[in-house]
Amino acid sequence: MLPSQPLLHAAVLALTVLQALASDTFIAAVYEHAVILPDATDEPVSPDDALALMNKNMDVLEGATKEAAQQGARIIVTPEDGIYGWRFTRETIYPYLEDIPDPAVDWIPCTDPTRFAPAPVQNRLSCMARNNSIYVVANIGDKKPCNSSDPGCPSDGRYQYNTNVVFDPEGKLVARYHKYNLFMSETQFNYPKEPEAVTFETPFGKFGIFTCFDILFREPAVVLVSELQVDTVLFPTAWMNVLPFLTAVEFHSAWAMGMGVNFLAANTHYTSMSMTGSGIYAPDGARTYYYNMKTEDGHLLIAELDSHPRLSPASPPAVSWSSYASSVERFSPNDHDFGGLIFHDWFTFTELTKPEGNLTVCQKDLCCHLSYKMAGKQEDEVYVLGAFDGLHVVEGQYYLQICTLLKCKSTDPNTCGQPVETAQTKFEMFSLSGTFGTNYVFPEVLYTGVQLAPGEFEVLNDGRLISKTRTTKPVVTVTLFGRWYEKD
Repeated sequence: MLPSQPLLHAAVLALTVLQALASDTFIAAVYEHAVILPDATDEPVSPDDALALMNKNMDVLEGATKEAAQQGARIIVTPEDGIYGWRFTRETIYPYLEDIPDPAVDWIPCTDPTRFAPAPVQNRLSCMARNNSIYVVANIGDKKPCNSSDPGCPSDGRYQYNTNVVFDPEGKLVARYHKYNLFMSETQFNYPKEPEAVTFETPFGKFGIFTCFDILFREPAVVLVSELQVDTVLFPTAWMNVLPFLTAVEFHSAWAMGMGVNFLAANTHYTSMSMTGSGIYAPDGARTYYYNMKTEDGHLLIAELDSHPRLSPASPPAVSWSSYASSVERFSPNDHDFGGLIFHDWFTFTELTKPEGNLTVCQKDLCCHLSYKMAGKQEDEVYVLGAFDGLHVVEGQYYLQICTLLKCKSTDPNTCGQPVETAQTKFEMFSLSGTFGTNYVFPEVLYTGVQLAPGEFEVLNDGRLISKTRTTKPVVTVTLFGRWYEKD
């Protein structure tokens, strides 16, 4: 039977509305927040005092959310620990926690605040989203009671989780993620029994979410992108910068490029712990980013992204990371290789002794090839080509394969690998490649002053990271950071 004319008209209208709501692009925002911290104490504060502190931070986040919405942003990401900070033991964080329900309950705290246990933080975040018609992403703490029948139940009878929440423009709770890979200092939290892969759909793409240290592990990071095919990853973080490879802006930008997704990274801002570096990243490079170790102010970033970056003409093609490096003969033989530490990992280095040339350095199964030409090498600056192939075992255990061209801290070879932020030497060209055993390789180019190089380099299909500009800005490092998830 054919549908009646009114029903047909209604169906066409509904389809038209849905198509209008769906977007090829969207405006995103992240806010780097200078968190107002609680006083250090060994005793738990009262719930009222905890809420007063959190409201101070949410006042700032609400202002940023309102400004982002006024500039057309559809979603805003705020940092890990952005509502209460990080100076806690398991006991002292308890007054700051709320019971966060499963989003399947279909709950808008702003309009139904008494449906569950008191949840003033969720209520306020929900209203923040609803009042500004924007998705709000925040990091708070979840508490879940447990009992002795659960062999994993802590002695205090509850689980405590580092948790991300997402509220949609109506204020509805649409996502809840419990951080799985806790950093070594997060003794106040438990990790969930199984890693969670949390996604949700929007009119402008499929989103996934995880937190900070999670990015270095297969679950949930690779699962969300490679298996669940999200378009955009939301990333609240409290990232302490570690040069030369793991400053927030360079690694997060490189991760977005290597994984082929949008990446919205919101960092806390606390310079005494080297916390800064937020950005809005696309597979073809950073759309906007912020790194500032000089002031203590927060900062709002806003940029436009493709809703479905894999379908974009600008989306980089698939890369065979070892193709070129495996097909060429080793470059100049090395008779002066030496070792050095970078973030506790023992690299094999060889020095760039000439203003131009071709070099190879190997460690275990990884050989790194470099072709280069310097533009006016500074006599007081030493550069090396380095390789690392092995298990990193300090704040966590994970396998790495890294090829790097980097500036040493001084002319003393013993300083190669130590953190350095500034350089003067420019390159007319560089081409870096390696015999990687993994497909998860993240390309990094970092200029002097911890500045990115969007649009000034590219990765060829055969795995070469090459310069695009005739003369670069002064180079701190050019790196192919391989994460061998398959070997963990």
